[in-house]
Amino acid sequence: MAHLLAWISQSGVVQGVIIGATLAFLTAILVMNAVLRRITTTANGWSSIRECGQPGNGILVRAACAKALPAVNVFEEAAYWTTKTDDAGRALNGRHEYVLHFPPGQLPPSEAFWSLTVTDVVGYMVKNPIDRSSFDDRSNLVENADGSIDVLLQHAAPTGAEQNWLPTPSGKFKLMLRAYLPGMPILDGTYRVPQVVRAR
Repeated sequence: MAHLLAWISQSGVVQGVIIGATLAFLTAILVMNAVLRRITTTANGWSSIRECGQPGNGILVRAACAKALPAVNVFEEAAYWTTKTDDAGRALNGRHEYVLHFPPGQLPPSEAFWSLTVTDVVGYMVKNPIDRSSFDDRSNLVENADGSIDVLLQHAAPTGAEQNWLPTPSGKFKLMLRAYLPGMPILDGTYRVPQVVRAR
């Protein structure tokens, strides 16, 4: 075994294969990232990819979609948006408080349901005191006097407004909004998810 390891460590062929495989892997990552940038649409800080899951996609688009959104549905079945930044382009961080303000009648239009989820930057849900990591169309959010809705995104509980509080991790985090069987304003591109505004 020691002789084999010594031969591998000195073999130009083996080292060439290892270097070549590493370069191929890094090149594939760079290519997929470039394809993702090309097919990603961003509005109000929220990014979405409409092309994933389409039967006519080439191998590069399919690979890029698998990297970004594994097992994703076609956009007509489920629309996904993600953001890691606020209205000023700053990284979302639990050290600050944020408001996601939906004007009257501007919750995500869908024929099935929508959901808003907070995770760490990798995409894992983080434990919090009230065991709440998402809101959806059945969450009974409290409306403002004008019919608008404010989702409060912060680490500590807001006094007197816990019903609309979505706890955030103490550090950096991201948000994912999903609409299943999205309505026509989403499909035709006229619907815009509101910006996440840093309150303080």
